[in-house]
Amino acid sequence: MANFIMIGFFVLLGVLFRRLKAFPDQTAHVLNMFALYVSLPAVILLKVPKLAISNQNIVAVIMPWCMLLLTAAIILILSKRCAWSRQTTGALMLIVPIGNTSFMGVPMVNAFFGEVGIPHLILYDQLGTMLIFATYGAAILSIYTGESSSVKSIALRALLFPPTTALLAGLLLRNWSYPQALVDALQSLAGALTPLVMTAIGFQMTLRLKPTTLGPLGTGLAIKLIVAPLVAFLGCRLFGINSFAADIAIFEAGMPPMVTASALAAAAGMGVELAVALAGLGIVLAFVSLPLLYILIQYF
Repeated sequence: MANFIMIGFFVLLGVLFRRLKAFPDQTAHVLNMFALYVSLPAVILLKVPKLAISNQNIVAVIMPWCMLLLTAAIILILSKRCAWSRQTTGALMLIVPIGNTSFMGVPMVNAFFGEVGIPHLILYDQLGTMLIFATYGAAILSIYTGESSSVKSIALRALLFPPTTALLAGLLLRNWSYPQALVDALQSLAGALTPLVMTAIGFQMTLRLKPTTLGPLGTGLAIKLIVAPLVAFLGCRLFGINSFAADIAIFEAGMPPMVTASALAAAAGMGVELAVALAGLGIVLAFVSLPLLYILIQYF
């Protein structure tokens, strides 16, 4: 509970900063970039030595790909029935299947499950979300915007993505004990992740909805925040997968849409208002849906 209160504090701090002229419009972007290029890689470098893929935690690797197939199929079916425009369909196809499993995931998993859940989260995020974002995301952008991307450019972009680079470095250094000075430095940088990300989220928290976006918006968020985690939960329970790694995977499946995917969709002109609303409102609603999902996981 204390960690959850801390998260709320930094979100409110971000909302306050937005009202102060001392903080420029680019504040959230700067905070996110520092978190992406410094703090998140530090978390990964600290936790990767604890990674061990086994029969119990393989679910954390498989789950995001299952959620991708599920959500993309639902969106394609509803797109035809609801006669959504190509831009709307493209925005939903890009944003809804890709969760905010690192920036939002790390603070939330740490708040509800503790640091012991972070290694499973890294598997879900790096071998699932980030690979999906680099491959599937590039394919969707190519299909719905006409921008082509070669396999080489996609692979290079994925490898040079800071968290992925940190993952590879951590795997190469698994048998090497970090000097205490390096551990202390990494812990200091990793500890800044939650304040940075949650303050940035609060700073960006604006809700400007138009009637034309309500249908696709409500549908996309319902799929991401309700349908996907419930299917993940029922699937694990029905198949008798009751490990701690499975609980983390279910929780990660309920994360709101990735802000970066939303930004890409908006930049590509794929339903700008819808893209922004999916990320912004998704984060707000996640502060309600994730605690409820945690209760479901713990008691059923």
